[in-house]
Amino acid sequence: QRECISIHVGQAGVQIGNACWELYCLEHGIQPDGLMPSDKTAGRGDDSFNTFFSETGSGKHVPRAVYVDLEPTVIGKSHHLLESTE
Repeated sequence: QRECISIHVGQAGVQIGNACWELYCLEHGIQPDGLMPSDKTAGRGDDSFNTFFSETGSGKHVPRAVYVDLEPTVIGKSHHLLESTE
């Protein structure tokens, strides 16, 4: 199993990263809160999304990503993709 970590630097990098991660979520059926609908998790025949997402103990899928910017408001706009309560 391979894993990818995305690194997004600066305002442009963070904004492009946000768009990219939203697309990954749509493509793999992952909801904004990190949960996957039960119909998607039942078979789990294709787990290729695990390359880009890490699954927490509570079943949430969190992006394998690092965001870096000196202006915190840019990163703060994407907090829904980065939340992990564990």
